Amino acid sequence: MARIDVLLAMMADRGASDLHLKAGSPPAVRVDGKLSILRDQPAIAADDVTAMAREILEARHIPAFDEGADIDCAYSVPDVGRFRMNVFRQRGTVSMTARWVSAKHLSFTDLGLPPVVEKLANERRGLVLVTGTAGSGKTTTLATMIDYINRTREGHIVTIEDPIEVVHEDVLCVIEQREVGIDTPGYGDAMRHVVRQDPNIIFIGEMRDAETVSTALTAAEIGNLVLSTLHTIDATETINRIIDFYPPYQQRQARIMLGATLRGIISMRLIPAVGGGLVPAIEALVMTGTIREYILDPEQTYKIRDAMNEGEYYGMQTFDQSLIQLLQAGRISVEDAMSTSANSHDFRIKLRQIGVSVPASAVGG
Repeated sequence: MARIDVLLAMMADRGASDLHLKAGSPPAVRVDGKLSILRDQPAIAADDVTAMAREILEARHIPAFDEGADIDCAYSVPDVGRFRMNVFRQRGTVSMTARWVSAKHLSFTDLGLPPVVEKLANERRGLVLVTGTAGSGKTTTLATMIDYINRTREGHIVTIEDPIEVVHEDVLCVIEQREVGIDTPGYGDAMRHVVRQDPNIIFIGEMRDAETVSTALTAAEIGNLVLSTLHTIDATETINRIIDFYPPYQQRQARIMLGATLRGIISMRLIPAVGGGLVPAIEALVMTGTIREYILDPEQTYKIRDAMNEGEYYGMQTFDQSLIQLLQAGRISVEDAMSTSANSHDFRIKLRQIGVSVPASAVGG
């Protein structure tokens, strides 16, 4: 077994989400959100990190790697799992990070996701976004949504990814997974042609630029279900980010298209769970007449959070509401809830209103 395979297997055995390899240091792993250097392992020589990088890279990556480019790719270890890899340089030596990507068929309940996620996966057309920072669970959530669709209805799913992280097999759907750099030059090029490929569901790995956003909205507008991600922290920021992709003179039209196509936004944060592990806190927006009105009017967009706060009937909830639910269920600590909340003062008041004692040492964002 190759050295990198041994290290990835060790990472999986320790239940780690990430592995860090740096010349001159022992490996480091992230478990339950906390990064630890494995002092029981020897330091890795610079030549060994370089050799391991070459083991995982495909032939097409080597010229760019030799010229000093950062490389993203996927790598699989039999009977261990699939990993998203990044190879880069620091202080003139090669470093690597690996993120484990679950290949299990998990349910929304297994992941601790609210029923609104399944509701959005059942949409037949429109735009559904899953957002959050790196490592917040976006990839696993979207893979589960695609797997759910694949097992519950017939259709044609086209994914555009960089790289392909979770490999899906045809069940009820025909699934075609296109990797940027291998199957298509880029997201924009793929999106220009995807509507001619008779899709029902389109998954875009990330909406990175104005062209991809525009074509995604158009694809949703003509009757496809479009799933994608953004690195935004909540629903309101997501809406503003999409609109900001457009120049000012096009933003009115962008608001109209978004109001017509958006079906929902799931924003995620992972929080340490009581007893170990991580649990997702979920903010959920579902399109309603009120939400559409607030999207269309830039003077009222800030009211979206208030509408979500009062939208339980539709499955909506804010992060603070999700944190309170997790607290009441005994899933997370008060301290972790406070540190995750957007406004510690307001959140402290909410906790006192429901009779939750807040330790003086607890601080928030």
